[in-house]
Amino acid sequence: MLPAALATLSACSTPARQATAPSSLSTTPAVEARAALPAIEDASLSTLQAWLAEGRLSSRDLVSFHLARIAALDRGDAGLHAVIEINPGAMAIAELRDAERKAGQLRGPLHGIPVLVKDNIATVGQGREAMETTAGSLALIGHRPTADAYVVERLRAAGAIILGKTNLSEWGNWRSTHAVSGWSARGGQTRNPYALDRNPCGSSAGSAVAVAANLSPVAIGTETDGSIVCPSAVNGIVGLKPTRGRVSRSGIIPVADSQDTAGPMARSVADAALLLDLIAGRDPADAATAGLSGKRAAECFHCGLDTATLEGVRIGVLRPLSAQPTRVAQRFGEAIAALRAAGAVIVDDVALPHAGEYQQDEIAVLAAEFRDGVERYLAGLDAAAPKRLGDLITDNERQAARMLPGYNQDLLRLSAASPPASDARIRKARARALKLAGVDGIDAALKKDRLDVLIAPTASPAWLTDHTLGDRDAGTAVSTAPAVAGYPHLTVPMGAIDGLPVGLSFIGPAWSEARLLRYGQAFERLTRHRQPPRLLPTAVADRPPTLDPDMPAIGDRER
Repeated sequence: MLPAALATLSACSTPARQATAPSSLSTTPAVEARAALPAIEDASLSTLQAWLAEGRLSSRDLVSFHLARIAALDRGDAGLHAVIEINPGAMAIAELRDAERKAGQLRGPLHGIPVLVKDNIATVGQGREAMETTAGSLALIGHRPTADAYVVERLRAAGAIILGKTNLSEWGNWRSTHAVSGWSARGGQTRNPYALDRNPCGSSAGSAVAVAANLSPVAIGTETDGSIVCPSAVNGIVGLKPTRGRVSRSGIIPVADSQDTAGPMARSVADAALLLDLIAGRDPADAATAGLSGKRAAECFHCGLDTATLEGVRIGVLRPLSAQPTRVAQRFGEAIAALRAAGAVIVDDVALPHAGEYQQDEIAVLAAEFRDGVERYLAGLDAAAPKRLGDLITDNERQAARMLPGYNQDLLRLSAASPPASDARIRKARARALKLAGVDGIDAALKKDRLDVLIAPTASPAWLTDHTLGDRDAGTAVSTAPAVAGYPHLTVPMGAIDGLPVGLSFIGPAWSEARLLRYGQAFERLTRHRQPPRLLPTAVADRPPTLDPDMPAIGDRER
């Protein structure tokens, strides 16, 4: 989420498109063409692999199914706009994976399974498989990277088919304080599949919507502060922001080196865990991954999930970060009751020390690191690509009708005017924020009451997408402490309000992903809250959650 210092509203001249429902979620051309296919919708990764192994399904069938859903649900004025580009070689790769399977040459656990990745993650395919990597910006179209991102290399090595790229908040939401989450100049406005007039949250909006609407079995998102967990929560899926350094960022268009990470987005904890197993790993090109060695590097995240339990787990309920509208508080209370009934020890009214004290430092660090990181990325592109942040700003102004439809670029300008990340003031701000959020924040809260994990609602239900007033999220700032500290943050569905999903956050110390996933799996197994979206034009109740009289003041907007 954008810290409160940047959570401003401003008029925007671009009207939101009318949210009319596209084709039904229950029928797609792929299913009609081959009635003998098993029920692919909402199938887990393990189920899909079993069907592929048994011959009930081919990779070609699987890719055809998801391409048909994208054509039916994502395209056109009434579509979801979650997928910014399709891999033109996806079908050929599927046929190759089928041939490899027939020959007994399986590459890994994702052999022949399609995956979508966010459009800030570099993908380089040979010939027909070539795709853009733009962070949603028109300025980077045609300026393709020369190598796959490390996470894409890992996915391909596991046998995955890169189905395409997902839309995002342009530049990871580091462009304008007045932009709407899930919007980019290249991809337009992504819609929430639970109610098309609602926002999907950003910046990994397209990845979350694609997984929720069964446009792909799983997807990869990235987060600086809230960009995985917020869209996962409001789109009813599981999202995990790993510890900084668990997953390499090489080949990913950055926002801030000190906070950026890629992570899994899936419809179940088990699928998220398996995906993390496949993308995590030490990368010589990313110094942040140097801490992955020995036992930590060999950790298995999906192992033992079936027997995960909450018995005796000491859970701290974060206050006041859990202060929410009445109905969110009710869902949160039900989640706490389920955790307690499962044997967890609930410690209520846990305060997160120094919450909110590091927001200004975070902004200063992000502004400096964005310029440095983006210019390093641009330096690796072709000679004709923009090379400086100032070039991007100038290009935006030159194509204002296409690239700045009512939004400004004040965050880009803030970065352009910032001292470099090596400046003593920036390094001091980073060290101060890291200590307050980490050792003196999350770690201190856990230690004080001998806690295993902290919980809070992840965000409010999805708010109305409004290109005049901007984002109206009244969510908590629960994502900021783990983001600044570089600690893991898992969100799991905890129910719905007016048909709009809400998520439960599990937050722990550095390198505690395996533990969080076990807790999330146990909660998911107890509650089974996820329900597939129905692409309704609006929320089921007459009174939108954003008009709840108990709603707190407008809070942070997700980045």
